[in-house]
Amino acid sequence: MAKKNFSRSDRVADQIQRELAEILQKGLKDPRVGWVTITAVEVTRDYSHAKIYYTVMVDSTREATVEALADAAGYLRAELGKRISLFSMPQLHFVYDESIERGVYMTRLIDEVVQAGDKAAADDQGSANADESEVDDAAAGDAESAASESEDKE
Repeated sequence: MAKKNFSRSDRVADQIQRELAEILQKGLKDPRVGWVTITAVEVTRDYSHAKIYYTVMVDSTREATVEALADAAGYLRAELGKRISLFSMPQLHFVYDESIERGVYMTRLIDEVVQAGDKAAADDQGSANADESEVDDAAAGDAESAASESEDKE
């Protein structure tokens, strides 16, 4: 099996993501930072800056979380410095990750299209059944009239 080559900056980004998630969960005592999920980390080649992508479980806490993370950036950077051996710890820039919301929105749109397609198919099936029953009724009527005509001739 071939080994995957990950750049050092990718490995550092992964380590920052894991450590930062643990710090936010166990070490940060700010009540404004509740259900935060770190979704991705991007580190520049020179390790001077790191974009931390995050989401929150409750959308109403989004604004407070932005402020809390900005206020705690220095503390979080210092804690990361204690846990990760780097020549210099990158500046942390928190960015709200909207990809999950976009994914949910796209899923909702797809579901609506599927439901509309199912309803249209059911309507088509219903009208096809009605057409078939009309044809059957007409055929039955023709058979009855033919039978009565043959009785009249006898």
